[in-house]
Parts: sequence; structure tokens; C-alpha cells
Amino acid sequence: MSINKSFWKKMVLIIIILVLISITKPWFTLDETEQGVILQFGKPIAVVQKSGFHLKLPYPLQVIYVFDKRILDYDSPPEEVITEDKKTLVIDNYVRWRIIDPLRFLQTVVSETGAMVRIDDIIYSELRAEIGRIPLFDLISIKRRQVMDTVTVNSNRKANAFGIEIIDVGIKRADLPKQNEEAVFQRMKTERERQAKQYRSEGQEEAIKLRAETDKEKTLIIAEAEKQSKIIRGQGEAKALRIYAEAFKQDPEFYTFQKTLETYEKTFNNKDVLILTPDTEFLHYLFKINQEIEK
Repeated sequence: MSINKSFWKKMVLIIIILVLISITKPWFTLDETEQGVILQFGKPIAVVQKSGFHLKLPYPLQVIYVFDKRILDYDSPPEEVITEDKKTLVIDNYVRWRIIDPLRFLQTVVSETGAMVRIDDIIYSELRAEIGRIPLFDLISIKRRQVMDTVTVNSNRKANAFGIEIIDVGIKRADLPKQNEEAVFQRMKTERERQAKQYRSEGQEEAIKLRAETDKEKTLIIAEAEKQSKIIRGQGEAKALRIYAEAFKQDPEFYTFQKTLETYEKTFNNKDVLILTPDTEFLHYLFKINQEIEK
């Protein structure tokens, strides 16, 4: 009987010990996506970032706070911001972030909910500052990515104080307030039309300049060509005169005869009627040829 009583006492003791162990949990496990901070009597004593099974003192001597290591998303509520040209925009943005220092994170914001409040304040402040430096058209056309990169860098610098890294800030949608939408679109249209007229005017002015320069260049080229043509023609005529002079020196009679025949050829045709006296010098060679033929 005493043996049975002793056995049941041991079993009760074992059960009590197991219950105490299950309640106090002197161990914890972390998977690949988790990291933790161990507190002892409310003071941090260790940061655990390695996954697996870990031992600690039983609760409440030591407590483990577990945080996510993955990249987290936060979708901020739409907020109004004002551009450099005083246009109001409703910005709907998102943030991708993660916890890089769990101890500082625990000490400053405690939880992800507290972190999102801080992130929202930081991002809205930076968006308002950066968008306030550029006009509306640049934001919705060419400079959006540049603005968001600047916001990301500046926000990350501030968020590091809370053990947080801001990886990316992006705009999902940028809308005009309904009451301002039509007026802003009309002003944008008017501005674009003004710029188009200016570009056309500048293009026409440039075309006139190009045509004037082309005409000037054309006139200079033609004048130079005519000048060269006259020089070459003059040189050719001078050379021809030298050749004629040399030929005349070699046989004046033959040269005179040859030139006279050329003159006859240019002067006479079948329809010409000339009335000249026989002693005209112009007919000298013609009579001479006729006499030779009669002989």
C-alpha cells in the first residue's frame, strides 16, 4: 500500500513539474523569418537573429519579443500635398520596409503598429517637402521617380533611428481634388498651347534664317563660278590670240586667206544679195579664186 502511495506522489510531482515547465516555457524557437529580443526583468540582455531552438530562463524571469525579419508593406492613406506651383494633389503612396535593429525597434516603437505610425509621419513629411519643390507637370510626367528616390533616401535616414530600414517609397496614384480638376486641366492645356505656339514661332524664325543663309551661300557660289568662268574664258581667248598671232607671223598671206574664207562662210548664203564694186577689198580673194577656176 505504501509503495502505491509513493508511486502516486512521484507521478503527481512529475505532472506538476511538467505543468510548470509548460507554463514558464524556458525555451523558444525562431523560424527563418523571425528575430527576437530577450528581456530579463524588463531589461534587454540579448538579441537573437539565428533561427532554431533556444533556451532562456523561465517566465517571468526572462521574456522573448519576436519580430519579423521579412520586407513588410505599408499602404499609407491618401493625403493632400501642394506642388511648387500651388496645385493640390491627393497622393496615395506605399512603403516597403523592414526591421534591421530589433532592440532599437523595441525600445522606440515597440510594435509594428507603432512603427507604421512613425513611418506614416516620416513619409508624409518628406513627400510634402519634395513635392513642394517642383511644379505639377514635372511631377506627373518626368520627375516622379526622381522625387520618390529622394523621399526614400531621406525617409530611410530618419527611420534608422527606430531600427527601421525604408527600402522603397512609391506613388500608387496622384489625383487632383475633384473641385480643382477641371480648372487645373484647363490651365495645363492653355500652357501647353502657349508653348506650342512659341515652338512654332521659333521654328519659323530658324527656317527663315536658314533660307537666308542658303540664298546668300548660293549667290556667293554663283558669283564665284561666274568669276572663274570669265577668268578661264579670258585666258582661253588670250591663248587663242597668241596662236593666231604666231600663225600670222609664219604665213601672213595664208592667214589672211583663211580668215577671209571664214568670213565668206559666215556672210554668204543662198538667199543673200550683195551689191559691191569689183574693186572692193572684201571680194579680192573671191575674184582670185574665180580667175583660177576659169584658167
